[in-house]
Amino acid sequence: MTVPYRVCFVCTGNICRSPMAESVFRARVAEDGLDGLVEVDSAGTGGWHEGGGADPRTVAVLRAAGYPTAHTARQFRSSWFARLDLVIALDSGHLRELRRLAPTPQDAAKVHLLRSYAAQAAADLDVPDPYYGGFEGFEECLEMIEAASDGLLAEVRTALTTRTLLPGHAPEPDDRRGAQVPYHPQEKESA
Repeated sequence: MTVPYRVCFVCTGNICRSPMAESVFRARVAEDGLDGLVEVDSAGTGGWHEGGGADPRTVAVLRAAGYPTAHTARQFRSSWFARLDLVIALDSGHLRELRRLAPTPQDAAKVHLLRSYAAQAAADLDVPDPYYGGFEGFEECLEMIEAASDGLLAEVRTALTTRTLLPGHAPEPDDRRGAQVPYHPQEKESA
């Protein structure tokens, strides 16, 4: 059985930016026909809102744009690195915190800023926290997240292709699209 490629978006409390990114990216993955091959999740660096839903302004912005809104906030755990392929930070503070939490240098290398995947390079790669502002800040966050999601999806597609091309592995056909089921390196390599 093939292990899915796993992506986790992380912000501060897991109620504004990361659930927004999770919803947008999950929709992109489904639109691309990869929903059986890629798992998308989100969490916060802190546990203040654990068990609660997304901020009502996040929910409103997502609904207005046609994205699903079901969400339960959680705190990111260092032990999750072992099962994740990419950990996507929403700002540079999260990037530093996540890399500090990473048990190994390989785990730290899994952490990237979301806006680093945007086609148009920006001087500031942070998605600003809209929590203390108005509704327009949430709309701006959604625009930034959508702009970076296509580049992130291309990166994930490349990673899935690379998994199928590793030597010594004969990929199995994927019944849905005639493509190949990706290979997960952790299934075979012990190093």
